[in-house]
Amino acid sequence: MRTRSKLQAIAGTGAFALLTAGLVIASAPEDASAHGGLTYPATRTYACYVDGINGGNGGALNPQNPMCRALLENNGNYPFYNWFGNLLSDSDGRHREVIPDGELCGPGSQFSAVNTPGDWPTTQLESGANITFQYNAWAPHPGTWSQYITRDGWDPSQPLAWSDLELFDEVTDPPIRQGGPEGAEYYWNATLPQRSGQHIIYSIWTRSDSPEAFYNCSDVVFGGGGGTPTPTPTTPAPTPTPDPTTPAPTPTPEPTPTTPAPTPTTPPASGECTAELTVTSSWSDGYQADVTVTAGSSSISGWTTELNLSSGGSIQNLWNGSQSGTGSSVTVSNVGWNGSLGAGQTASYGFLGTGSAPSSVSCAAS
Repeated sequence: MRTRSKLQAIAGTGAFALLTAGLVIASAPEDASAHGGLTYPATRTYACYVDGINGGNGGALNPQNPMCRALLENNGNYPFYNWFGNLLSDSDGRHREVIPDGELCGPGSQFSAVNTPGDWPTTQLESGANITFQYNAWAPHPGTWSQYITRDGWDPSQPLAWSDLELFDEVTDPPIRQGGPEGAEYYWNATLPQRSGQHIIYSIWTRSDSPEAFYNCSDVVFGGGGGTPTPTPTTPAPTPTPDPTTPAPTPTPEPTPTTPAPTPTTPPASGECTAELTVTSSWSDGYQADVTVTAGSSSISGWTTELNLSSGGSIQNLWNGSQSGTGSSVTVSNVGWNGSLGAGQTASYGFLGTGSAPSSVSCAAS
C-alpha cells in the first residue's frame, strides 16, 4: 500500500437484506463489477440511506433530513438503495474534464440532487486529527483513492467546484477487512488538514483495471484544532477476499454534530486496561459513540468492556466489537483481530445507541 499522508451501520432482518439486494440488482443500469462508498465519514448517499430507513416500515424510505427528503423526491429511491453506486463508467481518470463545476457530488443523472447545497447530515471531526477512512468494498477492485477537502473560505451555500478543493490524502490499493458497518471495507489512516467549521471531504476512487470511477461527498464539521484525535481501530491483518454484505436496515435517526465528551479514565496498571467513550454525534433520541480501549503496562490477549445504558436505552448497531447482554448493562468484547494489544496500545469499537449515552464504561483484560 502506498499512501500520502459511523452513521454508521445498519442492522436488520435477513429478509429485507435479500429484498434490498434484489432492488439493487434489478434497478442498477451501470456496470456492477465494482461498487463502494465512504461509510466514515459518511458520504451523502450513505447518510441519507441511513436516515431514510429511520422513518419507514418494512424497507420503505421516509427520510427526516430535508436534503435527504429532496433527494428522494427528485431522484427516487435509486440513490438510497444504491448509495454505493455513485459512479461514471467511462471517466478514465479525466475527472475534471468530464465533470463540470456544480456536479461533483453527483455526476450521474440518477444522483443529480446530491449536488444541491444544504443542510445534509454531517460527521463531527477534529481538525488535524488522525482518522481511519472506512470505504465499503461492495465489490473490490484495485485502484487509487484521492481525498480532497474544501479550502478555507469555501462557501457552503454554493455548489461544489473544482477550484474549491485541495488534495490532502491519496492511497493506492488499501487493505480490506471484514466487520465494517456494511460488511467488507477498505481502510487506511490519514491526517486531516487544519480546518474549522463546515466543510466537504471529496473522495474519488479511480479504478486501475477499468475506466470507471466513484465519487463521494462527505459533509463534515470540524470542532477546532488541538483536540484529542478521533479514535481509530487497531490495524488487523486484512482478509484479501471479502464477502460483502447486503445493506440491511435498522431505524437510525439523523445525526447532528455535537462536541465529543469523553468519559474520564486513569492510566491502566500492568495486565489491565481502561476504556474511554466519546460521543461523536447525537440527536433527539439517540447518539453515535466510539470506545477506545488502552492496554496497561503489559500486553493483554483480549478485553471486555461494560457499558451502563440509560433507562430504556439500547445498542442498535455495533462494529469492531462483540456484544452480549441486554437491558441497562451491556458488555462488548474484542473481535478476533483487535483483542491482542501490546503495552499501551489501543483498539476501538463504535456503535449507534438509543436514549442517552452511557455515563460510564469499564474495561477488564484477559
